[in-house]
Amino acid sequence: MNLSQIRKPKGATHPRKRVGRGMGSGHGKTSTRGHKGQRSRSGHRLLRGFEGGQMPIHRRLPKRGFKNPFRKHFAEVNLDRLAALGIAEITPAVLLERKVIRHVLDGVKILGQGEPGAALRVTAHGFTRAAREKIEKAGGQATLLA
Repeated sequence: MNLSQIRKPKGATHPRKRVGRGMGSGHGKTSTRGHKGQRSRSGHRLLRGFEGGQMPIHRRLPKRGFKNPFRKHFAEVNLDRLAALGIAEITPAVLLERKVIRHVLDGVKILGQGEPGAALRVTAHGFTRAAREKIEKAGGQATLLA
């Protein structure tokens, strides 16, 4: 079996519903829209979440907690991932190039899970205390970017 032999399961696709093509089609006259009312008219457009004038659920439910608009989102990388790269000089650009991270976001933060193995010179926007200690204990250097 290969990709060229894959078929959709029987009944997975349905023919397109053709409305307004006469009474014999079963979808004639009102074209499945029913009689009268806002949804039967052409050009009707209800806003998302509109509940017929009733207070919408997103306004009925209370807001909870605090959302910090200035929160920083870091791309996080553990020490064991850095050790697996086998490179002595590690920067955010190298991590992007090797596809360890997808985006730099507001910066790259190094987390302390795993052991660095060799002496690494790591340049990043943030380090956890454990990560910094492990890098320096292995004879490496942890440089903080502004």
